[in-house]
Amino acid sequence: MPIFRKAAKRFDPARTLVVGFLVIIAVGTLLLCLPISSKSREFTPIFDCIFTATSASCVTGLTIYDTYLHWSLFGQIVIALLIQVGGLGFVTIITFFNVAAGKKLGYRTLKNAAGDLTESSFEGGRKIFVSIIKYSFIFELCGAAVLAMVFVPKYGGYGVWMSIFMSIASFCNAGFDLMGMEGEGTSLISCQNDPAVLITISVLIIVGGLGFIVWENFLNIRTRKKLSLHTQTVLVMTGILIVGGTLFYMISESGNPATMKDMTFGEKLLNSFFTSVSTRTAGYDSVGMSEMTEFSQLGSVMLMFVGAAPGSTGGGIKVTTLMVLIMTVVSYIRNKNDVELFRHKIDKLTIYRTLVISVLSMFAVAVCFVALYFSMPEDTRAGAVQCLFDAVSAFSTAGLTAGATALTGFAGKCLLIVTMFIGRVGPVSLIMSLVMNSRERKNIVVPDGQILIG
Repeated sequence: MPIFRKAAKRFDPARTLVVGFLVIIAVGTLLLCLPISSKSREFTPIFDCIFTATSASCVTGLTIYDTYLHWSLFGQIVIALLIQVGGLGFVTIITFFNVAAGKKLGYRTLKNAAGDLTESSFEGGRKIFVSIIKYSFIFELCGAAVLAMVFVPKYGGYGVWMSIFMSIASFCNAGFDLMGMEGEGTSLISCQNDPAVLITISVLIIVGGLGFIVWENFLNIRTRKKLSLHTQTVLVMTGILIVGGTLFYMISESGNPATMKDMTFGEKLLNSFFTSVSTRTAGYDSVGMSEMTEFSQLGSVMLMFVGAAPGSTGGGIKVTTLMVLIMTVVSYIRNKNDVELFRHKIDKLTIYRTLVISVLSMFAVAVCFVALYFSMPEDTRAGAVQCLFDAVSAFSTAGLTAGATALTGFAGKCLLIVTMFIGRVGPVSLIMSLVMNSRERKNIVVPDGQILIG
């Protein structure tokens, strides 16, 4: 008599990613609620802890409390760990410890980890995950060493922890800082004339934002002899956005007395470069985003929406998504049947995914913007540009604010929490984790249809 075994329930990568981040946020919330986590040694309201844990795990940087002024050393360590796990990815961390323990990694484990890095397939198996952790710690250690040269002479022994914390936050593109002793919520404004701090943090942000897939390509350049299409695209788009953003802020803010008017040319160039790098996903502020002109804030919105590279610690729709969108338009205008990029043909599935990501991302931002705007009382309502700025900042996990987050109430903060979560796990991954895939529909043949466009 044949024996029928019940098929194991599948737990796909998208669902693993979503559930993993929910678990991280829940654990972080519980730890931050404890009296030991606050300097007052009192319980922090659970909603505020949920907001902070979500912001840290999703490497965003939006805060209700100043990190230095409210949280104790224990609370700051919890936030740093949430940033580290959230930046490198829940499944990537688990995979690394499995490798360290000598456990065999199956196909599904590797697929889950690759899914966490937003890459459908990964060459190199377990080796790449060990490299990710190793080089992440190396970059963070080097960054902390350089920052310590500035912070230790200025802040004493506490400067060591400041350097470690801000190196982790910078590399993971989180935007949390411990500069509260210079003034509540001032971010890096007190360091706007310090090239060592701003350049070091910029380098950490850029390296973290390039993505693990680009690192892997560089690590194996001797055997492969060339850069992959993905790496070329990321490097080109990152360079264009950094240079373009630097020129944009130099032009738009040079005459603004609230930000850069009184700076020398060198200081303007340094802060424009830093703002261009940080705005796309990191969330550090050296000039005062809320004091910028609305024109500059709208430009920042576009930079934040694009974000960093796939498989990185950053957010946004990703630089490769923008490149594929641009080349799709260019190919159509040039009357080409295929989308070409650096003499490579982009497959249709990638184009479909690009369009889906873009549309869902714009929809998420639009919902957050509208709800954020109308959830505020009319007498204290922030401007539309400021609400749009903070909505995009939450989705792209940039963590910058133009002032709307501080003015919004309970409903607005709830929406920001959801938006940060969607931005970190990705709208496509979130929907895939909630919707059951129907295998039967793959074999259904439907007739062709015609529809007028434009």
